[in-house]
Amino acid sequence: MEEYIISALTRGLHRITFLEHLEVAILSNRRTWLRPEDFGEYFRQGRILKKKYGDRIDIELGVEAGFNPEAIEELKQQLTAYPWDTIGLSYHFYAHNSHHYNMVSRKRSDLSTLTKIGTHQVMEDYFNGLLHALHSLDCDKICHLDAVLRHSPDLHFSTKHWQLIDELLLLMRKKGTMLEINTSGFVIRNEPYPCKRIIDRAITLGIPLVVGSDAHHPDQVGRFFDRLDDWFEEHT
Repeated sequence: MEEYIISALTRGLHRITFLEHLEVAILSNRRTWLRPEDFGEYFRQGRILKKKYGDRIDIELGVEAGFNPEAIEELKQQLTAYPWDTIGLSYHFYAHNSHHYNMVSRKRSDLSTLTKIGTHQVMEDYFNGLLHALHSLDCDKICHLDAVLRHSPDLHFSTKHWQLIDELLLLMRKKGTMLEINTSGFVIRNEPYPCKRIIDRAITLGIPLVVGSDAHHPDQVGRFFDRLDDWFEEHT
């Protein structure tokens, strides 16, 4: 965590928000999130770093809560266990035949199974899942809203998908939920998550925007922030 803070300071940032991943009741061969018992150490280290660097940079200790429609109450309990500075909402894992497959992964095993299920069906279930999550949980922002199946080639949203996205944005406006502008999208598709059409609609609806770099390594902190002004000027 300290390496991320030093990286943020080097890049001249005034705030860094940690969003450690939280998932509940996920049946997967590879865990990419903290266990409930790990968050105690997360907060202990975070408080130490706040004291050490708090006069130079604002440090937030947040969580990216992964939705699981089969474990809503358990997720609610985990979210009330700690004093998060901010809660981001995401939806990563698709349940199929007693296993969960990561909808934003590049792993061949995930992609091949989800493709067999049907990409349009998976995407429809993804957006319906985010709607269910936002109705069920309190959060501050939606993370990488349109990153579903981001590593599958030639994906296109259908009319039904766009209807669900608009329904989700309207609910976000009603609940005061922010939309994350996730700059990791520049790596994969040369634009942030979500895409221009979604961002334009969010701006029209008056939904607050918040920028995140989705850094999984200290070198990625604040990546592509310097491209956003030009991108917005060119695309909005």
